[in-house]
Amino acid sequence: MSAPRIIGLAGWSGAGKTTLLTRLIPVLVARGVRVATLKHAHHAFDVDQPGKDSHRHRQAGASEVIVSSARRWVQIHETGDAAEATLADLLRRLSPCDLVLVEGFKREAHDKIEIHRAANGRPPLHPGDPRIVGIASDTAFPEAALPVVALDDIAGIADLVLARAAPLAAILGRLELRDA
Repeated sequence: MSAPRIIGLAGWSGAGKTTLLTRLIPVLVARGVRVATLKHAHHAFDVDQPGKDSHRHRQAGASEVIVSSARRWVQIHETGDAAEATLADLLRRLSPCDLVLVEGFKREAHDKIEIHRAANGRPPLHPGDPRIVGIASDTAFPEAALPVVALDDIAGIADLVLARAAPLAAILGRLELRDA
């Protein structure tokens, strides 16, 4: 396996990033790409369920809980009052893969494909973000000096993702410079 490559999918809430990811991942996997995703949430979230043992462990004060089975494992890390993990911190924690798709983190210094939907009523991000390297939209952007792919052209978006994803080391270097 070669070194992992990273690309973000960025856009306003409601643009369809998650829907696109759920359609894009199977296309990439069918092409033999081992995909990992990293999702930013702007709100409190919980992957644990009240009443389950792992939830009870956390409620009792455990700062970290790992739940493992023959099919999967998950690590829950409580940050408490510590600062939110940076994108670089999270990228370093990923297991080996070919491609990391980052959803959200739109203000970070990694390369991104903008997901834009006209019905959202929000302005495009690409004019103000030099890290946007392509656009997937239901609107043509003839003035953009970037490749534009239709939102429903999943194979075309997969091609764009694979062509524009950057090596992990380059992205980590850029993020670390920004965070310093």
